[in-house]
Amino acid sequence: QVSARFSKQIQTKIKDLLQQMEEGLKTADPHDCSAYTGWTGIALLYLQLYRVTKNQSHLLRSLDYVKRILRNLNGRRVTFLCGDAGPLAVGAVVYHKLKNDTESKECVAKLLQLQRTVVSTDAELPDELLYGRAGYLYALLYLNTEIGADTVPQSVIKEVIDAIIESGKNFSKEERKTDRCPLLYQWHRKQYVGAAHGVAGIYYMLMQPIANVDQETLTELVKPSIDYVRHKKFRSGNYPSSLSNETDRLVHWCHGAPGVIHMLMQAYKTFKEDKYLKDAMDCSDVIWQRGLLRKGYGICHGTAGNGYSFLSLYNLTQDKKYLYRACK
Repeated sequence: QVSARFSKQIQTKIKDLLQQMEEGLKTADPHDCSAYTGWTGIALLYLQLYRVTKNQSHLLRSLDYVKRILRNLNGRRVTFLCGDAGPLAVGAVVYHKLKNDTESKECVAKLLQLQRTVVSTDAELPDELLYGRAGYLYALLYLNTEIGADTVPQSVIKEVIDAIIESGKNFSKEERKTDRCPLLYQWHRKQYVGAAHGVAGIYYMLMQPIANVDQETLTELVKPSIDYVRHKKFRSGNYPSSLSNETDRLVHWCHGAPGVIHMLMQAYKTFKEDKYLKDAMDCSDVIWQRGLLRKGYGICHGTAGNGYSFLSLYNLTQDKKYLYRACK
């Protein structure tokens, strides 16, 4: 249990940091609308604060940013974190919570218009989470979680999943790895492992219960692919940034154990096999030993992203050790 004193400390710190952030935003890039490094991330932060505190002023602050974002969409990318799908999905949720169904549905409609590009085989679109199909899938599942199960039709979700699966099967065949790793992916000609650009993020999305991927696909294609990645684990418990890299260096959400741990925890929930939980715990030990990073405290390659892994593992196991590590 987090003590009342520690909880108060956190709340005071959040207040201070919000003031600092608002001050800093006066000189921020006005054109960066992304959830990853831009204004949608700020809208998402206030939405989360509203969720936790039920303070309406946070929801209205989120709306301020949503309005600004929706005027500046650039149409270049399609994902939740780095493309138009993020602003549109967050906008839809904020308007929904404010009971403005007209604006919410308009955001959803615009988001669904991107689907044609995503499933097109002509599109030079990768499959990973930051810039690819898995990142668009995240936006669709986010809407169905936050607004309601029928917000995005299951047929739309299935088409995106089918495109991701076909792409993975085709590349695996090209690389002659069908038997060992039936779903294989590349980004910029590298077979990345981590959550941002790699297979960990893609497999994680395919295992989401709300994605409704059929059991045969999960068992025959996703599971052996995850096991292939597991066997690339370093002795330390960390994972390589790409399948061909033998350097045990990065401990980030984007590259290394802090991203792979989420894939392993989801595999444990999906397949109910202890080996996945054990590997996730090994990841956690690496993050605890090497996870205080110098690159800042963001989620992608910062301490916050590493802290999230402890919270997730605590939620899964209820072992207080992981809550303690997150609080530290």
